[in-house]
Amino acid sequence: MRHGLGVNLRDHTKAANMNDLFSLKGRTALVTGGSRGIGRMIAKGFLAQGARVYISSRKAAACDKAAAELSAFGPCVSLPADVSTVDGARALAAAYMAKEATLDILVNNAGAAWGESFDTFPESGWDKVVDLNLKSPFFLTQALHDALRKAAADRPAKVINIASIDGVSVNPQETYSYAASKSGLIHLTKRLALRLVRDNIVVSAIAPGAFASDMNRDARDHGDEVARRIPAGRIGTEEDMAGVAIYLASRAGDYVVGETIVVDGGVTHARG
Repeated sequence: MRHGLGVNLRDHTKAANMNDLFSLKGRTALVTGGSRGIGRMIAKGFLAQGARVYISSRKAAACDKAAAELSAFGPCVSLPADVSTVDGARALAAAYMAKEATLDILVNNAGAAWGESFDTFPESGWDKVVDLNLKSPFFLTQALHDALRKAAADRPAKVINIASIDGVSVNPQETYSYAASKSGLIHLTKRLALRLVRDNIVVSAIAPGAFASDMNRDARDHGDEVARRIPAGRIGTEEDMAGVAIYLASRAGDYVVGETIVVDGGVTHARG
């Protein structure tokens, strides 16, 4: 009897520990571009797992509205900011640190795209995209380094960069600066990971495929047509994105250092 009871207790403990693997209870997170699209999916997932979430976006009204709506799932605070400049990134960091002493999870999601033919592709289309997609994640992480490091005194803090499958393989669209910025972000993730893991800050990335958003209007407005080009036969869902972000943000992802997880239903493999 005692032996059987001991086995049951051990099994119960293991089950409890497995549930804790994906918990974000007591953690704080900041998600840039969190008012819509992939950022909102991630913010909602974090809230469901018990985190206190701050979302940021350039448009204050949209950010405030999204935070109010997301507050139905847990504590969500709006911090409007334009992180496309170094000053803007530092201002967001200061605004966050005025409210919190530590930061457990930073999601660098804010991004932009530009498509135009090679012959006419403008400098403005290059600078806008590369500044927001590649420069901003570096300088925002730098500005929040102290808050992340303080959080990491107890358990690893996390930085999750949102890249794209267009940084992994080439698509047929003429989105030169977007593809370059996302490829650069994947490599930057590796470089940051090697430096910041010394401070118990774990850096990783997600490379999404087709998810319905304002940036991916084809997936949003023509999902059935886009799905026919995806080996899995569908576009990504809110749960698909939230799931991988929760994995990386939680204890389950503590040993995933510098890696980029592709979440695309098989598109990258089909491209060859």
